[in-house]
This record gives sequence, C-alpha cells and structure tokens, in this order.
Amino acid sequence: MGWLLAIGTLVFFSFLPLLELRASIPIGFFALEAWFGVRMDWWWVALICLAANIVQGIVVYEILLPILEFLRRHWRWFDTRLWPVVERCQAKLRPAVEKYGAWGLALFIGVPLPGTGAMSGAAGAFLLGFRRRQFYLANAAGVLIACVCVTALCLLIQNGVVAEDSWLRALFLKDVH
Repeated sequence: MGWLLAIGTLVFFSFLPLLELRASIPIGFFALEAWFGVRMDWWWVALICLAANIVQGIVVYEILLPILEFLRRHWRWFDTRLWPVVERCQAKLRPAVEKYGAWGLALFIGVPLPGTGAMSGAAGAFLLGFRRRQFYLANAAGVLIACVCVTALCLLIQNGVVAEDSWLRALFLKDVH
C-alpha cells in the first residue's frame, strides 16, 4: 500500500500547476521515506515524474480546444470580445513561433523555474497555434530537460556535494519531514 501511495503522491505533485516535477522529484528524493516508509531508487522517481509531467502537458493541450469551442458557442461575449484578441496575438507571435518553433517551446518548458513547465507550455503552444505533433515533441523534450536538471540537483544534494548550510539545500529540504 505504501508503494501505491508513494507513486500516487509523485503523480499528484507532477500534475500540480506551477510545481510539476520541479516539486515531485525533490519529494521523491527527500520525503517519501518519511511520509510512507518507502525508499525508491532515484531513477524510478525521475521516470515516474517524467512520465506524469509529459502526460499532464498532453492532457492540458488536448482539453483546451473543446473548452474554447464550448465557450465560443455558448458565451457570445467570449466569441466576440476575447477570441479576436487571441487571434491577434497568434498573428503577432507567429514569426517568433516560426523562427524558434518547437525548440524554443522545449526550452521554455525545460527551464526549471516557476511559471514555466508543461502546463504553461501547453497553453502557450495551443494559443500560438502549434500543431499537435510539434507540441508533443517539444513537451517531451522540455520535460526531459527539466527532469535532468532537477534530478541532477537532487543527486548533488543527496550525495553531499551541496553544503549542509547552503540556501539551495534549505530550499529543497525545508519542512520535508
């Protein structure tokens, strides 16, 4: 039962907006044993969080179209006032999308900072008119970049490379137990 709770916790935190795997990987490294009595290998933590975060981006991207179509059909104000703004933004941003394309989106998703990530990348990709395949590849690449960065940082902390009194260690290990 502890393993299921541990995996469920990793998936749950991977799906949280703004936190995503930036929170779930450190939780997997530093909190699962205290919370559930489960010690998971680092590569399992990274793999579970990576998969959950990729799925999160795909789900957000796929549900945006039906939601926006519903709003356009049933809320005249949205269709006449807000939708033209979205279309104007798409037209203005199209040159940047064509210039940087999926790689720019992957870097945006991959930077492990608040406000970036699979969810905001999916919303941006949808509004900017990225094709499905283009977004899926950028999402997977970006989440992989973030996963590698956060996992590497957690491994450094776990193995004592980051000093005990550093602000970085305090940020990741604050109130975990």
